Amino acid sequence: MAAFEYTALSADGKQTRGVIAADNPRAARKELRMRQLTPLDVKATRGEESGATARLRGGLSAKARALMTRQLAVMLQSGMTVEEALRAAAGDGGSATQRRLLLAARSRVMEGTRLADALGESPRAFPQLYRAVVAAGEASGQLGKVMEQLAEYLESSYRLRRQVQSALIYPAVLGVLAMTMMAALMIFIVPRLVEQFDLMGGEELPLLTQIVIAISGFVRDWGLVVVGVLVIGGFAISRLLRTKAIRLAVDRAMLGLPIIGGMQRIVLSARFARIYSTLSVSGAPVLDALKGAQAAMTNTVFANAAAKVSESVREGGSFAAAMKRTGVFPPIMVHMAASGEAGRNLPGMMNRAADFLENEFETDAQVALGLLEPLIIVVLGGLVGLIVLSIMMPIMQLNSLALG
Repeated sequence: MAAFEYTALSADGKQTRGVIAADNPRAARKELRMRQLTPLDVKATRGEESGATARLRGGLSAKARALMTRQLAVMLQSGMTVEEALRAAAGDGGSATQRRLLLAARSRVMEGTRLADALGESPRAFPQLYRAVVAAGEASGQLGKVMEQLAEYLESSYRLRRQVQSALIYPAVLGVLAMTMMAALMIFIVPRLVEQFDLMGGEELPLLTQIVIAISGFVRDWGLVVVGVLVIGGFAISRLLRTKAIRLAVDRAMLGLPIIGGMQRIVLSARFARIYSTLSVSGAPVLDALKGAQAAMTNTVFANAAAKVSESVREGGSFAAAMKRTGVFPPIMVHMAASGEAGRNLPGMMNRAADFLENEFETDAQVALGLLEPLIIVVLGGLVGLIVLSIMMPIMQLNSLALG
């Protein structure tokens, strides 16, 4: 079956739009009439174009992906077939892109393609990790249960991301406003006051005022050049980061930063543990679960560490001992992995380790962000205060001379 976008009139005369699955446009129109809709326009969706085009146009937000996965999990566990679940999820609201992706996947499934392979035709919407979990669920025959675990993981990741984003909104707004105020003072206010200060002679101005005037002149004369250099520099750095050696050095340096490095280590360790546990419980072999966890590592140091753990396990070594030798995973996680191996419940202990590390990250993030707000206020308030003070000092001198 193919997916078709339609425009139709409902029984009460209202115009409605949507996506419907059918073998051809004629069948799509017939299906619409059966739904008490009068078709006005029926055409193939973009998802039915060439595979390359579909890859470029298919994309889902983290929230939409989590909600869609939860819908599929509920439907599959209720006894629906994969084809029925995809069709129901496509018709249950969502964006046009989501409907096109689901109907395109449904079309491939009805042709005999595995769900994981059908989703693989839209890699932007369904990342490698997502497809690996689905493939493990299909292989184990417990796709509904596996999709539920995947939905829980996606929802947890989304909640954590939203918490950090929400906490950063106020400091970000505060920082932007303060920087805008400083730029306005430097570009518009200070130059006008300089004309008044020229009457005193530059050598008689306070040192702080001379420094601010010099900075103001530099910003006005070279500000755009500096912005251009920063943009070009950012582009050059992004290109350099594609080099493995440079990316590795940068990632290692990031992990060594105070506070930020520690929090990044906790997040990556929790992600490694959660993904390994999710894939293992889904029925994936140990090496496949480790491969999926490695693919989710955004830091090269952790990706290399995961590869070393996988290589050690492939050779028959201990999972926990291999983690300890890498030197990047937190000791508490290594101890819990060792306990899981001893108790023959490694996935369960890794899941508990992920819970512990995520809770630790949330606590540390709340403390760090709580300290960040007053720090920003103090630093930026101090800078604005210095600018204002540099302006007021000559004015006070002028008043003293006038009174004298």
